[in-house]
Amino acid sequence: MSHSVAGEPPSAGRRAAPLTTAVYSAAEWDLLTGLPGRVLVAAATPGPGRPPRGVAAGLAGLDAVAAGRAFDSDLIRAVVAAIYARHDGAAEPDERLTDLVDLLAAARAAVRVLRRRADPADSAAYRQWVESVAARVCRAGEAALSPADRRFLDRLAGALDLR
Repeated sequence: MSHSVAGEPPSAGRRAAPLTTAVYSAAEWDLLTGLPGRVLVAAATPGPGRPPRGVAAGLAGLDAVAAGRAFDSDLIRAVVAAIYARHDGAAEPDERLTDLVDLLAAARAAVRVLRRRADPADSAAYRQWVESVAARVCRAGEAALSPADRRFLDRLAGALDLR
């Protein structure tokens, strides 16, 4: 949540300075900025009982990430800015991106970081936003969620402490 140096809300039409990475260690910031992309990839990856996803699903996930720029959370806007500022080059894909066990562990780790360092409103907004990325990917072009997609989203929501 944005507040002036004196702790009062910023004046109308003006926001306080944006959240910086100084609040988080480098490893914590990497976790928070990497989780939305990992969730997008995991949601888009077909698995047992999960339908193959097309380009529309990936685009829906990217759109959900980009939508974070308009959120009222300084944390989410800072994460999205960092994601767009990142230059990954032609790096090899990380095999852990689609490992569900590792993804859920990362989500739980992010929740622990947010509990220690983030404003409760920013923490809740971030966790809901990350879940929305997965939901948009899973629902793209689908009339109804498959049972496997529902399980995936439920497990992710549990790891994000939303259930």
